[in-house]
Amino acid sequence: MSVSKRVRIYTSEDVDNHKSPKSCWVTLRGKVYDVTAFVSDHPGGEEFILDNGGTDVEDIMKDKDSHDHSASAYEMLEEYMIGRLGTDTIVVSDDWEATDDFHPEDTNSAEDFEKTRFLDLQQPLLWQMWNANFSKSYYLKQVHQPRHLKHSARLFGPAILEMCTRTTWYVVPIVWLPIVANLFLRSMLQFTMTIPSFWTDPLLPLSLISSLSTDAFAKTLPYFLLGNFIWTLLEYGLHRFLFHIDEVLPDSPIFLTLHFLLHGIHHYMPMDRLRLVMPPMLFAALQAPFTTLGYTVFPTAVANGMISGSFTFYVLYDCMHYALHHTKLPAYMREMKKYHLAHHYKNFELGFGVTSKIWDYVFGTVLRV
Repeated sequence: MSVSKRVRIYTSEDVDNHKSPKSCWVTLRGKVYDVTAFVSDHPGGEEFILDNGGTDVEDIMKDKDSHDHSASAYEMLEEYMIGRLGTDTIVVSDDWEATDDFHPEDTNSAEDFEKTRFLDLQQPLLWQMWNANFSKSYYLKQVHQPRHLKHSARLFGPAILEMCTRTTWYVVPIVWLPIVANLFLRSMLQFTMTIPSFWTDPLLPLSLISSLSTDAFAKTLPYFLLGNFIWTLLEYGLHRFLFHIDEVLPDSPIFLTLHFLLHGIHHYMPMDRLRLVMPPMLFAALQAPFTTLGYTVFPTAVANGMISGSFTFYVLYDCMHYALHHTKLPAYMREMKKYHLAHHYKNFELGFGVTSKIWDYVFGTVLRV
């Protein structure tokens, strides 16, 4: 699909940041103008423009008592147009209240795109993101306003690539729990004997199960539980400081696209059943630096115990994340469901815990629901 570059889209916040002699923007009838080069040449004096920099000038340009503008002045202004103001779609609100039967209405894709000119939900999204021409401010405003479809929005055009972006929830335990078991058994064995690495003999623990002892289990269990604890910190830390790096995100199509792929699409389409858990390849990439660090810092037996514990809680996290969006739940999980959905629909800058609120309390990011 061919996507042409659109006129650049800004927010009113973008414009408000440009009101000095070095960079002066104004808006008129939804368009954005960079009039910096015209400030010193303005017939009414540069103060007139600078006093209204960063604002909409429609009323002041019509005010004959202030400074009368001819038709040619409007024509001249068009030479300085650099983009237009985007239109907001407001879904996230401090007034949002969680209900046990929360079912958001489906988004009218054609109307949404006509109004916002953000992303066309009827077309593959990744290519649109790569070729989009909106500011970071407009991107963040739009990507945090949820849209809802009966089906999964398409990321890629080619079917084989698209298939890699969709993951049903049960794939996570199928892929990772056998790895958890292997690592836990290896840790037990390594506390009692020297064994070949996983890459040398991956199925070795199965043939040595009969030789495992209660003493080996007792040595591995504390590190497994420590791994559980470490995952809760990673869950909070990755969600807050990697997935939500909005403030330090560079205003560049490359970084906006990476942000969209990593977590933005989840806030954009939070009820998409096939994008609520991590594709195995994505988690494999994210875990690599942490497991490498574990093997570097700790003895292999200790590292395997800790990693098996962390991976176990990762599986719990991803399955619970799916359940919080789409499943009827017992009391504790109903409370967490309201809490997590409030992160999507009430305030995405708070409430980073998914399996529990403990680190939100510790670090002061609790979201009151």
